[in-house]
Amino acid sequence: MEDVPRRSAQSTSPSSSSPNHLLSSDPSAAAASSALTITNPTVTDSAISTRPRKARRVSSDDASRKTPSSAPRLPIRVIPRPLSADGEIDVAFRHLRAADPHLAPVIDSHEPPSLQCLHPPFHALTRSILYQQLAFKAGSSVYTRFLSLCGGEESVVPEAVLALTPHQLRQIGVSARKASYLHDLARKYHSGILSDAAIVSMDDKSLFTMLTMVKGIGAWSVHMFMIFSLHRPDVLPVGDLGVRKGVQMLYGLEEVPRPSQMEQLCEHWRPYRSVGSWYMWRLVEAKGTPTLASSSAEGGTLDMADMGGGTMQQPQLIDPVQMLPGLG
Repeated sequence: MEDVPRRSAQSTSPSSSSPNHLLSSDPSAAAASSALTITNPTVTDSAISTRPRKARRVSSDDASRKTPSSAPRLPIRVIPRPLSADGEIDVAFRHLRAADPHLAPVIDSHEPPSLQCLHPPFHALTRSILYQQLAFKAGSSVYTRFLSLCGGEESVVPEAVLALTPHQLRQIGVSARKASYLHDLARKYHSGILSDAAIVSMDDKSLFTMLTMVKGIGAWSVHMFMIFSLHRPDVLPVGDLGVRKGVQMLYGLEEVPRPSQMEQLCEHWRPYRSVGSWYMWRLVEAKGTPTLASSSAEGGTLDMADMGGGTMQQPQLIDPVQMLPGLG
């Protein structure tokens, strides 16, 4: 007889997995079980819920607000107005006089630069290669024979240069290495990597990167091309010994500044460092330095006395008649 209550007590144990414990005659046990069942409704609901979550609808306004932050931002590169543009050289003079009291008297004591563009970019770059590692007179002689070989100035185009063999170029004084430089430049034009229109429309940084990809054209040649052919206003040829010597004279430095020091010394010339550089050549010329070598890995050494009837001129290989007096 005592076995029956014992089995009933076991059946009312909360640990039982059977639902029959809810029907126990013990009201306190039933109430406890009922309370235990009701206190955790969320656990049961979350465990068995199969209702899909409602998707959040994104409005077009939200999408438009997120688009700018998610899209990559490309750097904006601006092509500066050339120094040959109307009024630009006068703006450069006003800026440099105000920014550098040392440079103002140098500007006032020299004629302003004459800005002309005699040749399209391909022709100018070709000429720069021909003049490399040659004194001015020797370079002029090779250049004149090169023009005859091409059929005149108007015929200096990529197709004409590609048609010239290394043997033909060697006969007019162009070394095999320079011939390979000329052909590499012409091939890049012919393949569309470079073009006159693209060169004119590139910003300074992109232009420097693209032109130094051409064999035989280094940083110094690109700087000269940007100043004298494209008239870019903010080019500082840090490797040019003439400009560095001029900066030494201008500021009374004990030694010629290193290329790594030039950026800081000439920072206040921005955005007209090309004009400041031009006046450094003029300053060195006025001091009567007898000879000056252009510090150019690809340009070699230039004797300044060979560049204009015994008068020292600016150490540059590209279009020397464009900006310098006495060479026209």
